Amino acid sequence: MTSRGTVERIHTLVIGGGQSGLATSHWLTEAGIDHLVVDRRDRLGGGWLDRWDEFCLVLPNFTLLMPGMPYDGDDLDSFMVRDDVVKYLSTYAAANSAPVQLETGITRLAATDGGFLAHSGDTTFQARNIVLATGPYPKPAIPAAARQFSGRIRQLHSNEYRSPGELPDGAVLVVGAGQSGAQIAEELHRAGRDVHLSVSKCFAAPRRYRGRDLGWWLLQVHLHGAEVGVEMKPPPPAGRFAGNPILSGQGGGHSIDLRRLAPEGVRLYARLETADGTTARFADDLAERLVFAETQFDKTQRRLFDAYIAAAGIDAPPDDRPPADSFVPDIVTELDLAAAGIGSVIWATGYRLDFSWVDLPIFDEWGYPRHDEGVTVHPGLYAVGLPWLTSAASAVFVGAGADAAHIVEHIVGRSEP
Repeated sequence: MTSRGTVERIHTLVIGGGQSGLATSHWLTEAGIDHLVVDRRDRLGGGWLDRWDEFCLVLPNFTLLMPGMPYDGDDLDSFMVRDDVVKYLSTYAAANSAPVQLETGITRLAATDGGFLAHSGDTTFQARNIVLATGPYPKPAIPAAARQFSGRIRQLHSNEYRSPGELPDGAVLVVGAGQSGAQIAEELHRAGRDVHLSVSKCFAAPRRYRGRDLGWWLLQVHLHGAEVGVEMKPPPPAGRFAGNPILSGQGGGHSIDLRRLAPEGVRLYARLETADGTTARFADDLAERLVFAETQFDKTQRRLFDAYIAAAGIDAPPDDRPPADSFVPDIVTELDLAAAGIGSVIWATGYRLDFSWVDLPIFDEWGYPRHDEGVTVHPGLYAVGLPWLTSAASAVFVGAGADAAHIVEHIVGRSEP
C-alpha cells in the first residue's frame, strides 16, 4: 500500500447492503455484471439492525418478495421478528453469493472521467456505475427542542431504543406517535412504565379490512391494480416522507387506537412545541390530531381498496370494523417531567435522507436525488430503496426487486458496445 492508499476498480459499486442493495446484486449477478456491495456495518441486515429487540414486521411475511427467494415458510400470515428479518437477508446474500464487503463506509463520492471515485478510509473505489442503496432511514431526525431539556433527562432516538429495561427507572415521554412511536409506547406500557405520548399527525389503519389483512390489499393493488385501472397515486414531493400508518405486527398483528390508549393509562398530548429544563409544552390541538388519525384511512386507503375490489370483481365481505372509540382525553399543554417522574425521552420523530457525502449536484430541495425510475440525472448514478422512488412499495421488500431490476437493465444497456 502506498501512502496515498489503494485504488480498487470495479464495474458497478452498490453502496448499502440492505434489501434493495442485495436485490440489485441479485440482478447484477444474473446479468453477469462485475460488482461489489459495500456496507458500513459489521454484518448484513441494513436498517433492520436499528429496530428495537421486540420489533416485528408491520406487513405479513407473504410480502417478503426478494427476487429469487420469496418467503416460503409456514407462517405466511405471521409477522417476522427483527432477528429473523436480519437472518433472512443474510441467508439471501449467501444464496446469491453476493460479493459483499462489510465495515466499508463511503465518506465521499465524486465524479471522474468515465465514472466515479468512492472514498472509504485508505481505499478508493473507481467505478463506472454507482448504485445508492443506503435506504430511507440514514439519519435520525431530532427536533431542536431536544437541546432545551435538562441534561438529567436521558434522551434517545427510536433508532437507539432497544428495550424498556435499558431505560432509566421512571416514566417515559415518547415524542411522536407514528408507527414506531405508537408501538414503542405500547411496549413500554405493557412493561409497566408510565407513558406520556406526544401525538404526531399520522393516520391509523385497521389491521384487517373486508376480510383480509391490510398488507394483502396493499400487495394486490401494487401487483395488479394497474390491470384494472386502480393505482395508488404518488404524493407531492414533500409527501414522500410522510409517516407510515399506525399499525403493529406484535402479537400476531393488531391495530393501534391512540384514543383507546388513554383510558388504559397512557397520557396523550399534542405536538411538542418547546421545552425548558424539565418542562415540556405542547400545542392544544390534541382533539384535532386524534380525529385526523381516525379518519384518514377512510379518505385514502379505504377508497383505494374498495375501488380495487369493485374493479377486480372480488367477493369481499362488508366493512366490519368496530365503531370508533368516543373517549375524549383531557387537553394538557404543559408537563413537568420531574414531577411526573420522567427519566427519559424517546424521539420517535422519523428520519432524514443524508447524501451529504455525495459530491454531485443531483438533489432537489428535499435532498432527494432527481431521477427517472431510479436512473438519476447524472449518467451512471442510480438510486434504489427510497420512499416513492417508483411506487409506494419502493422502500419495502415488495418493491425492492422490481426497482432493482429496472436500474440493472439500464446498467446493462450502458455496458453494451
